[in-house]
Amino acid sequence: MNARPASPRPRRRLSALGAAALVALALALPAAPASAATDGAAGTDDVNWTVRTESNNFGSDRTSYGYTIDPGGSVTDGIVVANHGQEPVDLKVYAADGFTSEDGALSLVVAGEESTAVGAWISADEESVTVGPGETASIPFTVSIPDDATPGDYAGGIVTSLTVPDAETGVNVDRRLGIRVDLRVGGELAPSLAVEDLSVSWNGGLNPFAGGDATVTYTLHNTGNAAIAAATAAKVGGVFGLLAVDAPAADAVPELLPGESLTQTVVVPDVPALFALIGSTTVTPLVTDAAGSRSPIAEVSASAVGLAVPWMLLIILALVAAAVVLVLRRRGRTKAEAQEREDARISEAVAQALEEERAKAPVGAAD
Repeated sequence: MNARPASPRPRRRLSALGAAALVALALALPAAPASAATDGAAGTDDVNWTVRTESNNFGSDRTSYGYTIDPGGSVTDGIVVANHGQEPVDLKVYAADGFTSEDGALSLVVAGEESTAVGAWISADEESVTVGPGETASIPFTVSIPDDATPGDYAGGIVTSLTVPDAETGVNVDRRLGIRVDLRVGGELAPSLAVEDLSVSWNGGLNPFAGGDATVTYTLHNTGNAAIAAATAAKVGGVFGLLAVDAPAADAVPELLPGESLTQTVVVPDVPALFALIGSTTVTPLVTDAAGSRSPIAEVSASAVGLAVPWMLLIILALVAAAVVLVLRRRGRTKAEAQEREDARISEAVAQALEEERAKAPVGAAD
């Protein structure tokens, strides 16, 4: 067995949706007692307990659980529940797999949904516990890694749950408090991040001489077995970097678990109409080591070509060109008509002169 405490990672809010018709979730990450929040229809009156990590050889002031365990290994830890209410509280205790939600927070699979990693590898000594008013209870749990577990990073949570009926909605509300679990299964770590499906578009305004907003969209895909955060930079410009414009500074990409993807959209203002527009991004992946610090690995980048056509300007130019053609054609017709009139006048004058000459000739003159 090789079980090594890992430094806790930055706090993440955990959330999930309901088990019957609705689930109100509250997961407390701080080690100190914390008030619970809910996302259900009912208020917080029924949430009168808090959770914290147990003080042991892993530490006495942890805000989350972090372990590095080799396949086939196991470790025992504990969660402490404190009842601050006036009545006993009956809680279920279980673990659940985690995933990164669209807002970058860590969420847990809903109660009853199958877990295949952290949620399946953690077992509490007690599946339920009753804590009296003003009392605390420590519930041990064991993290057991299968022999054939794939090396890499996993995340989830150890959860305490209270299901109560909601008289207003007529459904059961599952209130949950839990603590995040970060787990690294020992073995070869192969961090890898890919940039996929990058595209760039341009939206110019009505002013034909002003620039427009360019939008760069791409997907970050964690293709390795380590959790990865990232720092990103994007820019757009013309061919050969002509009039390139850097995107505004962006927040760091939240940590993605292995296999997860996250779509990024970056808007770059005041990009001139360059007809052919090249958008690109450079991403620096950040990997958390066993000591809990993040280190960069090799950058990845991608680019794509889009159109930045000043359609209004082209329409104006087309109208001007059409007007010029019409003017030139009219001038040509006017000149041709004038030439025809002049030719007719000359022909008429010549004919008249010949007629006058014939009239002046003597009558009966011989040829």
